[in-house]
Amino acid sequence: MAVIDGEVAPGFEPVRAAFAANFEHGGDVGAAVSVYHRGRKVVDLWGGVADPETGRVWAPESLVLVYSATKAAATISAHLLAQRGALDLDAPVAEYWPEFAAEGKAEIPVRWLLSHQAGLCALDTPVPLADALAWDPMVTALAAQRPAWEPGTAHGYHGRTFGWLVGEVIRRVSGRSPGRFFAEEIAAPLGLDFFIGLPAAERDRVSRLIFDPPGADISAIPLAQVPEEYRSLVAAAQDPNSLMNRTFGVTDPDIDFTDPAVQAAELPSSNGICTARSLARLYAALLGEVDGVRVLTPETLTAATAEQAAGTDLVMLLPTRFASGFMLPTETEALGGPASFGHPGRGGALGFADPESGSTFGYVTNRIRQDPDDDRAASLVAAVRESLG
Repeated sequence: MAVIDGEVAPGFEPVRAAFAANFEHGGDVGAAVSVYHRGRKVVDLWGGVADPETGRVWAPESLVLVYSATKAAATISAHLLAQRGALDLDAPVAEYWPEFAAEGKAEIPVRWLLSHQAGLCALDTPVPLADALAWDPMVTALAAQRPAWEPGTAHGYHGRTFGWLVGEVIRRVSGRSPGRFFAEEIAAPLGLDFFIGLPAAERDRVSRLIFDPPGADISAIPLAQVPEEYRSLVAAAQDPNSLMNRTFGVTDPDIDFTDPAVQAAELPSSNGICTARSLARLYAALLGEVDGVRVLTPETLTAATAEQAAGTDLVMLLPTRFASGFMLPTETEALGGPASFGHPGRGGALGFADPESGSTFGYVTNRIRQDPDDDRAASLVAAVRESLG
């Protein structure tokens, strides 16, 4: 049985129980969860094994890759630049990145990049992986790409390209790479263990990812046997040329997120590496001061979390809602409550803030589950809500 370490404030014992249950019944191998309430850390738990191959146990400082939960870091960086007056989210992207104007994109505002409305989720020709990790060739390809739909008329999850699109705007405006900007302007003042582009000195702290085998082979399921409400989703999954598959196939070969070279590169959509406490602390510094540091003003945060796009997602073919970079709750992605905002990551990671309760949440895990019944984060969130009353 996994050893659970850390502490919870009085009244938050249900979170410890739920965390332990994730190891006993939910299949967690190594994981951590942290909760802040009104700027104070009230849950800080970790347990299990960070590297099953060596037996290295999960420690308070253990890091793990959190996939799309990274998007919050890029999002917050963009809003911080807007707050400082350096970036106008409603100005054309081409004002900051002139090459972006190609193929009818001259009028696309920065906000549509953040809210997945730009139609640039896929590339006509995937970029060699080495070029994508080098940054410039990928942003050159995106600047030359024609949108997949008329920008502003619909939204579709820019699962991979979000990081290069928003990150290039950050780079053009600040003169620094998005990973460096986040490290210097947000992570350092808050004392976060959160990296977009892992420094070599931190490699020994990173947990080994463990991937569940794929479930049912969707490609072998006859569409006639699929319930009508899921038929378009399965058809897209089966079609290598669908927008869904092309969105996650923008490099050749595909990205191996366990590769040290990938973890050392800057992929602001999906290769953030952090601790649970840093994920929760980052969101806490949006709602208020944390040890004297607040990242966004109340006015900036209100604007950043206002809904920009909602409805059927052209990539995921499911209902999604987006603010300017943050994901908002839906029936299938509850986050922390109706007013919450944040971002999940592939396989289990989750970070969010709930302004109504004044709480923020970070959960990270090295077991990447790929089944729809994964309720590890949801069970922890339910325990937090129970604790808050």
